[in-house]
Amino acid sequence: MNKNLFVRNIAYKATNQDLQSLFETVGTVVSAKIIFDKEQNRSKGYGFVEFATEEEAERAIQQLDGASLLEREISIQPAKPRE
Repeated sequence: MNKNLFVRNIAYKATNQDLQSLFETVGTVVSAKIIFDKEQNRSKGYGFVEFATEEEAERAIQQLDGASLLEREISIQPAKPRE
């Protein structure tokens, strides 16, 4: 299991702090980042959350997959390693 999670279907108005606050309910968040389109300066609707431990990341998937963040149901899965 990876400590990094890929989160999709994030509301376009959500901020990094919104994402971090939601995930802090299940563990220690090292970082939470929503990916932005630099040309349009708007969210792409997905991001990444890194936890301190693999156990916390697994708990986040179990408890928060399908949860609502700013009225949108998010989807969570382990992030694939960068190549």
